Amino acid sequence: MAENKRPIVTGLCAFGMSGRMFQAPFLHAMDEFSLHAVVERHAKRVANTYPDIRSYDSVEAMLADPAIELVVVNTPNVDHFEHVRMALLAGKHVVVEKPFSVTSAQAAEMVELAARQDRKLVAFQNRRWDSDFLAVREVVEKGLLGQLIEAEFHYDRYEKNLSAKAHKEVDQLGTGVIYDLGPHLIDQAICLFGRPERVFAVLRTHRPGSVVNDYFDLTLLYGAFTVRLKSSLLALEPVPGFVVHGTEGSFLKSRADVQADMLDQGISPNVADWGQEPTAEHGVLHTCVDGHDERRRYPSPAGSYQTFFAGVYRHVREGAPAPVALADTLLNVRIIEAALESSRTRAVVALG
Repeated sequence: MAENKRPIVTGLCAFGMSGRMFQAPFLHAMDEFSLHAVVERHAKRVANTYPDIRSYDSVEAMLADPAIELVVVNTPNVDHFEHVRMALLAGKHVVVEKPFSVTSAQAAEMVELAARQDRKLVAFQNRRWDSDFLAVREVVEKGLLGQLIEAEFHYDRYEKNLSAKAHKEVDQLGTGVIYDLGPHLIDQAICLFGRPERVFAVLRTHRPGSVVNDYFDLTLLYGAFTVRLKSSLLALEPVPGFVVHGTEGSFLKSRADVQADMLDQGISPNVADWGQEPTAEHGVLHTCVDGHDERRRYPSPAGSYQTFFAGVYRHVREGAPAPVALADTLLNVRIIEAALESSRTRAVVALG
């Protein structure tokens, strides 16, 4: 980074899994940022990894720190709206974890407030830079499958037991797999295919004792093209994370990005082989063009969450476009609302 470019002094609103794994390592390792402070309401653990940064007892106390320019809101989903509002009113730029908000009305208010305060507001959609999704995006954007017919994206887990975090198991807006893994899948669909015309969804609750949705099957209708997004917390045997069919071929890809595992092991994102998934996980590209049938492995680009943070830096310091457009973010929240409505009414919902 050029000497005349100042790092952005940044604070994290929490140091749970999201802050510890997905934000702090990049804010600490990248020259574009200076990790200055975190909020730790209970146990003080951040000093074990980052001994030189400050630990505040509350979001309010951290927002009063005049040195902080950018705040990452990574608190529980239901608190995003209030903490984003507080940060913007304190004059900070904001990156907010998914889901951006729990209603489209809140989302619109956040965007309007950011404009009034002349502050930058960006949704943290890091999985646009997963190696597996980057491979899918490359295949689609190169037109290797011809005219697209359908796509099916999965994000499954096997978590039969209820979450130890009680706030995740309360039946309210902002909970359930549609708000947890849904924003990732929806954002990937928006990133590749844009705005759908209509939405149809089935949400279910299957785990013993659960009161929140732990399964969804969400269909996005794009004229003659169909996208299905599926997630289950009771999927023990993995299926391809991405399946795309077109008039000239198919692409199947496992969900194999290694960045989360590397971060969990404490590996710095500055290592040379960052984000390189195993060769055995490369996707299968099967095409038939002009009668020539070919089936081969398709290598994945390296995963790079650094690209998101570099985009945030350019957005804040240089006025470049945000790495995730606010229009995409607002659409994401609207699709979640449409999915909830569709599942409740058992009807197709037009986005308008």
